Amino acid sequence: MNLEQLRSFVEVARFGNFTRAAEELYLAQPSLSRQIAALEHDLGAELFHRARGGSTLTTAGESLLPLARRMLADAESVRRELAELAGLERGRVRLGATPTLCISLVAEVLSAFHAEHPAIELHLSEQGSRRLLDELAGGELDLALITTSDAATAERFTVTPLLVEELVVISSAGAPAVTARDRIELADVAALPQIVFSSSYDLRSATDAAFRGADLTPEVVLEGAEMDAVLRFVERGLGVAIVPAMVLIDRPGLRSVRLGAPTLTRTISVARPADVAPTAAVEVMRHTITAGATAFAARAGETMRLAASAPSTHSVDGPPSIR
Repeated sequence: MNLEQLRSFVEVARFGNFTRAAEELYLAQPSLSRQIAALEHDLGAELFHRARGGSTLTTAGESLLPLARRMLADAESVRRELAELAGLERGRVRLGATPTLCISLVAEVLSAFHAEHPAIELHLSEQGSRRLLDELAGGELDLALITTSDAATAERFTVTPLLVEELVVISSAGAPAVTARDRIELADVAALPQIVFSSSYDLRSATDAAFRGADLTPEVVLEGAEMDAVLRFVERGLGVAIVPAMVLIDRPGLRSVRLGAPTLTRTISVARPADVAPTAAVEVMRHTITAGATAFAARAGETMRLAASAPSTHSVDGPPSIR
């Protein structure tokens, strides 16, 4: 006697008809009949009076029915309890991510995760990488998508690189291209009206360092904006901006051009505390992030090629690259 036989027995008893029960169970009727026959053989008693008009329970069948229902309910309870212990039907995942990732990769990841595990409670912290690492160290987060790391990070956290993303110069698709070439030099970018991010952005630190390293002072028309505002201002022709290629997805109002050598890139990594074992739900989220990053990199790369004035691609060793 097994659970499938008991389930078949309960459904035939419910419908009083083998054909309807087979349809409900998505079984061929001969398969259902064989399961009931095997159950009757194991128990040594007929469970149904079979007639042309339908099937009714015998005395043995009436005795078995409440027991079968209880056994099926107990089996389902065990299954749910184990799933809950595994963290896939009950639990919580606290994810941190930078603002640029929250409007791109994270939206895709959370959508995919929630579709598969709707009962998992999700918490999101949108901060710069340094603040996210502080929250991770303080036990406030389970995972963090970061764009910076250092030696201290390696000691306290397990950090896994996901992809290398190129930074590009964006301008309004409704305005003339900022250059006729396939790349633009940083010195030429510095001379263009530029929209720069809030000082809390890791991206701002990276671009400021690039300009300082080249002994350049950019012409800033607006400073301190958040990512979504920067993209909207650029779309409306207020200026140009240096942004991750990923944010070009679903932004037809923007065009992009790659920077000349040396190109600016950032590595996106997922970090977790090194001394804390992840729950099953957190581990599933990590796998979802990894798969999502690979798919998103390919999509973002194609979007950048379409948005570029003269697209160019090449591959590098290491994590997937958006180029």
